[in-house]
Amino acid sequence: MDAETQVIAGVDEAGRGPLAGPLVVAAVILDPTRPIVGLGDSKALSERQREALFPQIQAQAIAFCIRVIEASQIDQLNIFQATMLGMREAVLGLSVAPQRARIDGNKIPPGLPCAAEAWVKGDARDAAIGAASILAKVTRDRLMLALHDRWPMYGFDQHKGYPTAAHLTALQEHGPCPEHRRSYAPVRQVLERDLFATHT
Repeated sequence: MDAETQVIAGVDEAGRGPLAGPLVVAAVILDPTRPIVGLGDSKALSERQREALFPQIQAQAIAFCIRVIEASQIDQLNIFQATMLGMREAVLGLSVAPQRARIDGNKIPPGLPCAAEAWVKGDARDAAIGAASILAKVTRDRLMLALHDRWPMYGFDQHKGYPTAAHLTALQEHGPCPEHRRSYAPVRQVLERDLFATHT
């Protein structure tokens, strides 16, 4: 069976770099008979474009699966292993079994149920990976807005947990919340500072 007729899942993630919040991974099998206009790297699209494409992908895809890896699990596994786990779970969670998975990046997760290939910058090169990147990014952004409601002092609604100057300042001032990734250096340094302060 050639690649044109194979059932192919695109896989991508959002949230490897932030200091807080979850990692979100998505896998999508697009329907070649129902093409979706405007798919591409979610980072190159506006928030409005991503929000418009999100329900369209869910409605028109043959199958999709979204997996959320919480900050505590990232700390237990490390971000690379958490990403591999999320990608594997997203592919395994599809309601239709793919014959091939295209993974954004340069690493293929172990334990996939099908053949796989790694595509560097795949979200801009492959429509299914681009669709997965949109599902992952929109889902994660919505989760970060919910976290902002619980901990507004960090400004999660603005930076979505990424290490901006404003976020680092808030982290220094307030210390980490339960959604901060303790294994990431800027968070760990504040924890160590606070621990030292309580013992002096």
